[in-house]
Amino acid sequence: MMKVILPLFLCLCWAAPVGANRSPAATQPRKPNVVIILADDLGWGDPVCYNSQSKTPTPNLDRLAGQGMRFTDAHSPSGVCTPTRYGLLTGRYSWRTSLKSGVLQGYDPLLVEPGRITIASLLKQNGYNTGAVGKWHLGFGKEKPVDYAKPLVPGPNAVGFDYFFGIPSSLDFTPYVYVENERATELPSATVADSKHQRDGGQGFWRGGAIAPGFKHEETLQTLTDKAVAFLQKQSKDKPFFLYFPLTAPHTPWLPLSEFRGRSGAGDYGDFVAQTDAAVGRVLKTLDDAKLGANTLVIFTSDNGAHWLPNEIEKFAHRANGPWRGQKADIWEGGHRVPFIARWPGRIKANTVSDEPICLTDLMATIAAVIGAALPEDAAEDSYSILPALLGRKQTRPIREAIVHHSSDGTFAIRQGEWKLALGLGSHGFSDPRTVNPKSGEAAGQLYNLKDDPGEQNNLWLRKPEIVARLTALLEKYQREGRSVARRRK
Repeated sequence: MMKVILPLFLCLCWAAPVGANRSPAATQPRKPNVVIILADDLGWGDPVCYNSQSKTPTPNLDRLAGQGMRFTDAHSPSGVCTPTRYGLLTGRYSWRTSLKSGVLQGYDPLLVEPGRITIASLLKQNGYNTGAVGKWHLGFGKEKPVDYAKPLVPGPNAVGFDYFFGIPSSLDFTPYVYVENERATELPSATVADSKHQRDGGQGFWRGGAIAPGFKHEETLQTLTDKAVAFLQKQSKDKPFFLYFPLTAPHTPWLPLSEFRGRSGAGDYGDFVAQTDAAVGRVLKTLDDAKLGANTLVIFTSDNGAHWLPNEIEKFAHRANGPWRGQKADIWEGGHRVPFIARWPGRIKANTVSDEPICLTDLMATIAAVIGAALPEDAAEDSYSILPALLGRKQTRPIREAIVHHSSDGTFAIRQGEWKLALGLGSHGFSDPRTVNPKSGEAAGQLYNLKDDPGEQNNLWLRKPEIVARLTALLEKYQREGRSVARRRK
């Protein structure tokens, strides 16, 4: 019998059904399901598979890494929530939008521009059932303040999700309410008082204000996980699906359920990480129980670094952000270097590690490559396909030309190869010193060689002016041209 050789890309991307007598329709390749789980404020050093000295048990993440590929040099496009979520879903840096820095709150309008392609709309156009469950944090409607008594349009459904269930923003921003598709499930007609952080002797931090009478902060992670599981249980092998599951944890308030208290060696935060890991485990088990896991690309990552203070590192001997300098919101590595694990049975080799520098904006182009879809010129302007790295193909050069980082106050940094340039002194986030005004003759910014100095301690700004000039020019080019990816061929 003559052998038929399929194109290499087709063989690598998804499996075609096997059968002796196949109709033309049956020979079409089965596209893979896609599940993206985005933790909230989980640090690079929290999962044990990243940090053997971690005090936060993460058996499900460790198992996922053993079944797939773990990236050691993955980055969120920002050190805080909203900009990362925008970048992940659109493949575009959020500082190109009206939100120049910072985050949205619960009464802000939708950040995603009308007509902009997202991962969800791309997959929906290609025959996928699409669902989002969890922390939205990208706004609702067109005007501020959002009126939760009215339809919340445009929202997740308008940007490609067939189904949405979640909360408007963070668990410490009002209003505290669940939204299903375009309606609040219960109006935020009651009021809750401020709650102090454990650091200040409280039980868990949130801001006081409007709340739905039936809303309970401590039940949120469990409720959202139940909804994510329910979405998966409705899926079948007949139609591919996409689930975007942005968790609310381990962001404040740290409210682990009783069954997780005492699980870690890092206090309430560590116990909440353990509960977060269990939520991931429930999603993975649901896929396996439904026999959907074999044809599902699962990606787990975090929106930024952990908000973990120096005194907590000392108190618990736990480095939530691993060896990296700084924490959430910072321009330093601890603000944006994040865990990134991908599993795709039969495609991604199990128990592998990649040091390829990647950014969460790359998910858009990667998923387009996975399903063989072309992206239009005016979409995913900062997204590179990392499919070659996922499939273990050897590269002669880095996939990305460079990565642009952004702190909570809007300060820029750019990374190319071993060099990282930050346009300012200090963390520009939560760590001290936040800002430093240089004296005459001192460095105006920061330049580090991450290969020789991963802890960002030796500022080479004055000693390497040619590298400062080159990276500054590249950043300005990306800003000026409105994109960092070369224009795509038609």
